[in-house]
Amino acid sequence: MSSKNKIILVTGSSGFIGFHLSKSLLEKGYTIVGVDNENDYYDVNLKEDRRKILEKYSDFKFYKISLEDNLSLEKIFDTKNIDIVINLAAQAWVRYSLIHPEAYVQTNIVGFFNILELVRKHNIKKIIYASSSSVYGKEEPTSVPHEDNTNEPISLYAATKMSNELMAHVYSHAYGISTIGLRFFTVYGPFWRPDMAIAKFTKNISSGKPIDVYNFGNMQRSFTYIDDIVEGIIKSINYECVFEIFNLGNDNLVPLESMIEILENYLNKKAIKNYLPLQIGDAPGNKTKIDHSPKNLKRSPGVDIETGLRKYIEWYREYYFDK
Repeated sequence: MSSKNKIILVTGSSGFIGFHLSKSLLEKGYTIVGVDNENDYYDVNLKEDRRKILEKYSDFKFYKISLEDNLSLEKIFDTKNIDIVINLAAQAWVRYSLIHPEAYVQTNIVGFFNILELVRKHNIKKIIYASSSSVYGKEEPTSVPHEDNTNEPISLYAATKMSNELMAHVYSHAYGISTIGLRFFTVYGPFWRPDMAIAKFTKNISSGKPIDVYNFGNMQRSFTYIDDIVEGIIKSINYECVFEIFNLGNDNLVPLESMIEILENYLNKKAIKNYLPLQIGDAPGNKTKIDHSPKNLKRSPGVDIETGLRKYIEWYREYYFDK
């Protein structure tokens, strides 16, 4: 089946990754059915602006509903003849799960169950879904993700993502549904969420305000530019399997202090640093082990941190100051 004839349901289509993925798929000729509740967890204007860009495409249809609203979801599945589901909708952020745990159970577990059941009932053969590097807790990933130790999550958010992988495993083997879980590693880029570290650092450094630097700066991340993530998701569409999990990230581990220095150079301002201890639920590092995904998906991350941050800051200045 060509992309022109394929209908893909993307949940979380007004979110950061969902927006970029939907836009790329639309440009490749797919028909996209977008679902998002556009809640006020962060600036709704940003979500609406993403959606408005997608609505310029004639093959995009949007529904503003939550994954917990099973009746409304079922109406979409009954009428849209969906070929593949890509589930990116979730309540995100590790620290927020310590304050509002109920939101994570409802969206990430109940909502995901609703999607799985509708996929089963409507005989849809494939679902691709977002997991997270958070499932590793303090463990290091290995070359084959589904053989990793993910039994000791250190946040409720991570526990819900691990639950998604287990639920998907059941539906793959009980009902023959192809499921692919993608563990994302610190994704960033234009239209990024304003609550994430790079976004907050950019805003505060630009305005001369202090930035909070956790674990006294002794943090490392595998920062992954959004285009690399979108490429991995699209490659997953045509990957044949029963059950699979991939790490999607960049295997170049970047120290937090180095990332701040790059931002300082691009913004031409020095950061005022407020050093703080490691927060509950955070891991000091999350190095990606991506041996498995390039081999199977025939892909590799291609955007380095300097190039990616430059592109992000260019968008940030245009979006927030040059409108």
